[in-house]
Amino acid sequence: MANEDLLLRQMPHSLEGEQAVLGSMLIDAQCIKDVMDKLQPSDFYLRQNREIFETIYSMFSYAKPIDGITVAEEMQHSGVYDENTTRDYLAQLMEITPTSANVMAYVKIVRDKSLLRAVAQAASEITALIQEGAGEAGQTLEEAEQKIYAIRRGQSSQDMVPVRQVLPGVLDSLSELSENGGKTLPGLPTGLSAIDDKIAGLNKSDLILLAARPGMGKTSLALNVAINVAKSSGKTIAVFSLEMSREQLVTRLLSSEALVENGRLRTGNLRETDWQKIADAATVLNRVDIRIDDNPLLSVADMNAKCRRIDSLGLVVIDYLQLMTSAGDRGYSGENRQQVVSDISRMMKIMAKELQVPVLCLSQLSRANEKRDDKRPMLSDLRESGAIEQDADIVLFLYRDDYYNEDSEKRNIAECIVAKNRHGETGKVELRWMPEYTTFGTLENRYDEDE
Repeated sequence: MANEDLLLRQMPHSLEGEQAVLGSMLIDAQCIKDVMDKLQPSDFYLRQNREIFETIYSMFSYAKPIDGITVAEEMQHSGVYDENTTRDYLAQLMEITPTSANVMAYVKIVRDKSLLRAVAQAASEITALIQEGAGEAGQTLEEAEQKIYAIRRGQSSQDMVPVRQVLPGVLDSLSELSENGGKTLPGLPTGLSAIDDKIAGLNKSDLILLAARPGMGKTSLALNVAINVAKSSGKTIAVFSLEMSREQLVTRLLSSEALVENGRLRTGNLRETDWQKIADAATVLNRVDIRIDDNPLLSVADMNAKCRRIDSLGLVVIDYLQLMTSAGDRGYSGENRQQVVSDISRMMKIMAKELQVPVLCLSQLSRANEKRDDKRPMLSDLRESGAIEQDADIVLFLYRDDYYNEDSEKRNIAECIVAKNRHGETGKVELRWMPEYTTFGTLENRYDEDE
């Protein structure tokens, strides 16, 4: 008992705040939905209070009536009821809470104390990491940042979440989607409806791999998607370019948005009519929040750390996979390099889940397709594939027949091949390729069947 009292004194908590939140929910069921948006069971420090909140949480999820009597009954059914104390304690909670009008003030007190406890726990874990001395300084810093970032996002990196806590959000999402007759896109729109129809947009925590041989236009497609997502969502787009400079990327964005030939933009050989188009495009680009980092030596950990500091992140674009470095990578070739690339792809998937945004990563393909009669890429063509195919939720290939056949009937038509789709079907769609503007558009005629 003495040790428990010592622990209670050491760890930040507010007994009165926790009791006032629970009492407010018991005397006024209308305030429960507001509390549920702000608190989790783990925010309650005292076990008895946490068990009561978990019970109310579960009852709320199943739309059960909530008051002192029904909560007591539910606690009996779930095995957390104490014959000697529970019913009296529930009555006490309602007695000491005169009104629920100030419930959000009580919630803030509980949340603040929970946050302080989480910081204290993270500090303790970070100190233990340093004392163990098992990893390098950079690795320790990355783990420390992950712990602090998890707190900032209101998550514990170690907590396991019961299905009943996840279920209400899933049901709400299904309800929203069904209200529009199933026509609502679950993810962020790419701006290319043919692709959206196949992959249902860019979904949170997805790793999307866009792969092609050089010259197919994968950077152009990625920039098209970036600006379309930025315009439609209003969120911040992070673009990490390991190959092209920020000036080259912005020139491409300007050409694509203004529909002014990229060659004329690069040389300055502009017509009088071009300037108005450029001014209009610059206005659009000024409105959206696209942030570019063209440091060619960035690792996934560096990118992750930079993205954590963006408040309204919507999408991460990485150009491209094979140029990335990882901790311990010293430019090895062969099997060692394959392991490095596999590690990078795994870290990117973890980053997508941690940031809760889609990550669009570009990738080169091997020359294997060029030895075949049908040069359309396949999953086996992924360079240094390792775990890339496994980690990616969606794999897209770009292919243009006119790249290989000068007299092709499909002039300036690109195929976007959905080779892997964890959320739905695979297949192909056709896109219009406008090389002079380095941009893609959707064709009216597109095909899904394998040919």
